[in-house]
Amino acid sequence: MERGKLIVERVEGKSTLTRCFSKYPFKFIVPKKVGSSQTDAVWIYTITYGGGIVSGDSIAFDVTVADGCNAVLTTQSSTKVYKSIESKCSEQVLEASIGQDALLVVIPDPVTCFSTARYSQTQNFKLVTDSSLLLVDWITSGRHERGEKWAFSHYKSTNRILLQPTQPLFLDTILLEQGSHGSIADRMNDYQAIAMIVLLGPKLKHIQNQIEEDVRKIMSQRPSISSSKPNFIASCSRFGPKGMGVVIRVASTTTEAIYNFLQHQLATMEELLGAPPYR
Repeated sequence: MERGKLIVERVEGKSTLTRCFSKYPFKFIVPKKVGSSQTDAVWIYTITYGGGIVSGDSIAFDVTVADGCNAVLTTQSSTKVYKSIESKCSEQVLEASIGQDALLVVIPDPVTCFSTARYSQTQNFKLVTDSSLLLVDWITSGRHERGEKWAFSHYKSTNRILLQPTQPLFLDTILLEQGSHGSIADRMNDYQAIAMIVLLGPKLKHIQNQIEEDVRKIMSQRPSISSSKPNFIASCSRFGPKGMGVVIRVASTTTEAIYNFLQHQLATMEELLGAPPYR
């Protein structure tokens, strides 16, 4: 399988996409302008032919953000994963390298798996000491309008962050699978969307501190054990040497609540990226 490739380098003092290659079943869209012309960030949208990932599809691409550059990798809508045919599993693999004083922002819309779908994704990030990474990884329960709630067969998402050359910083895997110990829907306890947000590096220090404070406030307002289940829950923790990274996990009874959370928490990124995430 031929891999897609994106390379962002500094050209005449600005972050510039110097290499862009993709092949069916996906492609990249690169708008000429996002926000002010003074903004030093390249926005890249990934889309799939046919509006979603078909059973058995395999997507793989590499992203390189060179020293001093800023890049945003996003989507135009939720990533739809169609039903599995003959138990085939669709997959997506991202390999990313982030240079010195560089920033990669990965802010897709959520994955939405159809009934019986099987999907696996792996995202590997290689950083140096002063690289910055913002990663959002999330999934909804499915197509509510058709009564599908956690009706897919298999979902696995793995994220690895490595501080070059060999120091592992972060490893996270979520696996949701129908099994003999109950359905996914039973285990999710009426929550309809879950998300993980990772913030790492000097360009995101201001957001790290604010989001930690906001999550503490959210959790301090949780109902007591005897009360009803909260509609929105969140947790926040540090990782890496000297707590250099922050990981936030949220679960909500509505997808809209997570969109609102992301919009609010990432609003200050507009100055750096030229447009606020998730608006």
